[in-house]
Amino acid sequence: MKIQKILIPVMAIMLVSQVMQGQVLISLIFGDKLNSPTLKFGLDGGANFSTISNLSGAKYRTGFNLGFYFDFLLKKGKPWYLHTGVLVKSALGANRITPYHLTNADSTALDSLFSNGTVDRKLSYFNVPILIRYSIKKKLFIEFGPMLSLGYKANDIFTTEIENKEDLSFDNDVKDQFVKLDVGGMAGIGYAIDALNGMNFGLRYYYGFMDIVKNNPGDPQRNSSFYLFASIPIGAGEKAKAKNAARAKEKKMKQEQKLKEQQQGKEK
Repeated sequence: MKIQKILIPVMAIMLVSQVMQGQVLISLIFGDKLNSPTLKFGLDGGANFSTISNLSGAKYRTGFNLGFYFDFLLKKGKPWYLHTGVLVKSALGANRITPYHLTNADSTALDSLFSNGTVDRKLSYFNVPILIRYSIKKKLFIEFGPMLSLGYKANDIFTTEIENKEDLSFDNDVKDQFVKLDVGGMAGIGYAIDALNGMNFGLRYYYGFMDIVKNNPGDPQRNSSFYLFASIPIGAGEKAKAKNAARAKEKKMKQEQKLKEQQQGKEK
């Protein structure tokens, strides 16, 4: 059991790395070209803590997300930005759900085995946030807007313990029971290093507006999740440093020129 708790997160990270290999390569090659004073591009990811409303016994599930983002300056000289992109790996769902009746050929035996166990619901999505971001004093920022999600995988993992304390599990594919599209609202707060030219991090909260279960006869079940995120721009950091250095040099030269003119004025 302890070994599984260690291996599962490691394997998840390795899987995400494989999925994102192509995206990361593109980012590294073209990132410096995409970044400009009005556009920031980079990698976005972190951990999220999700649950599902009106689901018996549901507890928060810890997942991981990874993707890329764009920050567009909406108006020159104003601290308003559009933050968007795609989380190509995003895990939602809930843990510790009360076991339900299975409908496959071995349902009677399985129902008996897992009657005292629990179910972890794992939902996988592509997420597209479309957030309006307001930068406060160029460091702290708030953001809000919709997020669109396209589901591509859904599994219920039944687990229980048998007499020798070894875990017994059963993976039930439930993708056909869920709608593919989810739409909800997201709001967040974060801190940007070097006025959005460096890494920024923060906390977001998402709440779905749609019932994610097809033909649900009961209370609507909706996704919700807290996101701890970090955004790393590709190429923007180096540009910002060079730009700041050029500005500092220009400012110093102007000060020296002004001082020289003052001294020449006194000599006259």
